[in-house]
Amino acid sequence: MIVTSAVRHAAAGTAAVLFVLSAPAATASPVTASATGAAVSPASAASSSLPVSSEGAGSVREPTPPARRQVDRARLDRKGTQVQALPGAPDAPSLSALAWVVADASTGEVLAARNAHRRLPPASTLKALFALTALPHHDPSERHTVADSELTGIGDGSSLVGLKEGYTYKVSDLWNGVFLSSGNDAVRVLASMNGGWEAMTRKMQEKARSLGATDTHVVSPDGYDAPGQVSSAYDLAVFGRAGLQDPEFVRYCSTRYADFPAGSWSYGIANTNRLLTGEDGVSRYPGLIGIKNGYTSGAGNTLISAARRGDRTLVVSVMNPQGGGGLAVYEEARELLDWGFEAADRVQPVGSLLPVRTRDADAGARAVSARDSGAAEPAGRAPRAGAEVGAPDGARAPDASAQAPARASSDASAGLPLTLLGTACAAALALWAWRRRAAREAS
Repeated sequence: MIVTSAVRHAAAGTAAVLFVLSAPAATASPVTASATGAAVSPASAASSSLPVSSEGAGSVREPTPPARRQVDRARLDRKGTQVQALPGAPDAPSLSALAWVVADASTGEVLAARNAHRRLPPASTLKALFALTALPHHDPSERHTVADSELTGIGDGSSLVGLKEGYTYKVSDLWNGVFLSSGNDAVRVLASMNGGWEAMTRKMQEKARSLGATDTHVVSPDGYDAPGQVSSAYDLAVFGRAGLQDPEFVRYCSTRYADFPAGSWSYGIANTNRLLTGEDGVSRYPGLIGIKNGYTSGAGNTLISAARRGDRTLVVSVMNPQGGGGLAVYEEARELLDWGFEAADRVQPVGSLLPVRTRDADAGARAVSARDSGAAEPAGRAPRAGAEVGAPDGARAPDASAQAPARASSDASAGLPLTLLGTACAAALALWAWRRRAAREAS
């Protein structure tokens, strides 16, 4: 009898809790403020923006789902030109460059590529990685007096902006020297301000790996030819896309002309990216943002460029054209940009510039840091961002950061009913015990 009564109370409490849980919670859906200040749910807001059907007032049509864009990341590991054209797409350019990439800077989707992961000397395009690594650490208005030791070790034939020992420069002047004049002297001074040459080499390597640029091996931070120093068209496009997300980087790389201080006077310097300035017979590309060009005898001509047209921004990288002379790198980049803007909605992406976050990739990044600090490197190699790990061709790597909130929400939703159920049962049993005690006392 006693047990039956206790079970009856517990069942009643449980039913009450389940009844409450079955009703939608008022806080379960976020609200959006309307123009009049009233709060509306996201579903209501979405419905109000849909087109009204001709079938009757207030009825709406289902929106057309966007076309699914499959990404076969393994394609970027293949040699030759990789493109997946849809009906009506223009033919991909036939260029002389050993390697190139054209990608959407917003989504990171690679629209087409040739030998994307071929490792080649990068020349001064490596300065884009240098800027990504060092830019955040000094305010543009900070002043620095150049020491003689900071100008030692500059390679023969290097491009220079003209820094002088004992002169004081603003950090913004030094960055103008890096981006406009491709000054290896400015790189040397900024590297000294950020821990020195060797430390900067390690930091740049770690930065490249964190961006998923695993083809890059940094030996000389200024891009000067050095044994073993390589990058790829894929990695250069990654650096360019990352730079576009930093307003300071964009400001420097898109500056065409600047005054450079020299004590009590100054002289003008011009950006050596002819696609940006329109110098030496190269027409300026409309909407060009910049980024970085380079040349060494070992690398040939190299270039990272980006341009905006309407609401679309493209980034391209070109490495070592084999014909057309020293200006061919600009004209081939122009062809890629023209093709990319025309073909962007009529091709399936052949890869992505976004890094693949996996346990193996994180272990690989730690291995790089350990190796650079003198520790032993564990076996294994981190996967490059263009190659899927543990997923079939055409599958996009799941975004762990996007899934984490969903998992947390799911865990919380699953745990809440159990917690409330247990609490209700305990409360019901306590009520039953109190009533039994009160009845005994009354008798």
